[in-house]
Amino acid sequence: MSLSPRDPLVVGRVVGDVVDPFMRLISLDVTYGQRQITNGMDLRSSQVLNKPTVEIGGDDLRNFYTLVMVDPDVPSNPYLREYLHWLVTDIPATTGTAFGNELVYYENPCPTSRIHRVALILFRQIGRQTVYAPQWRQRFNTREFSEI
Repeated sequence: MSLSPRDPLVVGRVVGDVVDPFMRLISLDVTYGQRQITNGMDLRSSQVLNKPTVEIGGDDLRNFYTLVMVDPDVPSNPYLREYLHWLVTDIPATTGTAFGNELVYYENPCPTSRIHRVALILFRQIGRQTVYAPQWRQRFNTREFSEI
């Protein structure tokens, strides 16, 4: 399904600032505590202290996925952003991050000023153990990472 111009990812400029336009091919369910998260929601820092529960759809356990969690608003200089909060690879379809390989451990978003966007992006891998950890969290680039 193609993204509409009114989709929260388009309105919030995640599409454009973080990723190029894409088609959703698989479901991604994110829960912080007991709260189901949807695109465009506002959350307080206290609500994201612990890593979320993330479940993905699909129908073939032989397909593997990588989950990237970034804040494109850290720091405020657009040439130095994004900040990588979490990276989980080798997640089999129909399961969740608990079954994947946590390459970059969860670091809760805690902006010191103004509102920050946090994006969770799921990529299909070309195979198992084909994704490697970046050297640093700062100045992470989701678009470049997806091309590796």
